Amino acid sequence: MRRLLVLSLVGLMLAGCKPSAEEGHEPAPIRPVLVMVAKRIETDLFGPFAGTVEPRYQSQLGFQIGGRVAARDVTVGDTVKKGQRLATLDPTVTRFALTRAEADVADAKAQAENAAATEARSRKLMEGGNVTQAQLDSSVASRDTTQARLAQAMSSLQRARDQMGYTELHADFDGVVTQRLAEVGQVLSAGQAVVTVARPEVREAVVDIPEDLVGTMPRDGRFAISLQSAPEITTVGTVREVAPFADQSTRTRRIKLALIDPPSAFRLGATITVGLTRKVDPYVLLPATALLEADGKTSVWIAPPVDKDGMTRVERRDVTVAKKGAERVSLRDGVKDGERVVVAGIHSLKDGQTVRIEEVTP
Repeated sequence: MRRLLVLSLVGLMLAGCKPSAEEGHEPAPIRPVLVMVAKRIETDLFGPFAGTVEPRYQSQLGFQIGGRVAARDVTVGDTVKKGQRLATLDPTVTRFALTRAEADVADAKAQAENAAATEARSRKLMEGGNVTQAQLDSSVASRDTTQARLAQAMSSLQRARDQMGYTELHADFDGVVTQRLAEVGQVLSAGQAVVTVARPEVREAVVDIPEDLVGTMPRDGRFAISLQSAPEITTVGTVREVAPFADQSTRTRRIKLALIDPPSAFRLGATITVGLTRKVDPYVLLPATALLEADGKTSVWIAPPVDKDGMTRVERRDVTVAKKGAERVSLRDGVKDGERVVVAGIHSLKDGQTVRIEEVTP
């Protein structure tokens, strides 16, 4: 009996030393995690970039002769018609030159008439044998010389008249003054610009794009262009010209877009926004914190729909990375549109672990 009692006590002691099954398999704690709803992206926006509306054709107009500006009839923003006077030079010097040229013509004409009369008399006297052949030849030569001097004087007179006309600057076409480059009283050299006149009927969008993005710009794309002051007013543009070199200070290249039937609101100088929506290979964009790299695999945690208590069990899924950045990753495969992906707390999870989720906006 005593032996049986001792065995019973030993059995009770051993039973007290063994851990229970429940103590050895405690469930993992319920962890709160942040999730984001995956959205499949099939288009990409190139831009947007800021630009301006500028004329395709414009000319810097200046006087063909030098002189002092006596009047400037237009300023920036004025609309001008073909043949309209834009500015004038002081005509004093050119008027003196014209007067001198007219006097030279009168003198040359008188000498030519006198030489012609002398040659006619010498020819008649030659017929009567009263002058020698040498005298007649001299009269003919004098007549030819004075005729040549008259032609030269007439040419100088025409040039002086043209110079007089050059003292006025006129518009070569209908347009708008976009620049004023000279003031009254300023002394100009021949060809120096006075104003810039643009043709408003042909407008284009001009935008500066970073040089590293120009290579990915589709040359045949149709860009959506809108006014910054009124974004609802839009038009379409196509690439017409790409600057061959980048600006040394901004490292951007100037792109000129031809506007297709732009509204009248697209006036010269208007500020615009330029962008292009293009199709790309579908991908899912997630924060870089959602990516788990372990055991030679790249994966994410998927959170299925929650139960009535707001909890669910996460599952690990392998994914294919299309592009990886410091803050964002693009996934090509592995995540479906609308699925919720854990974006915080991924390193403390286990497959099938119960979690309480809280959604965050992209």
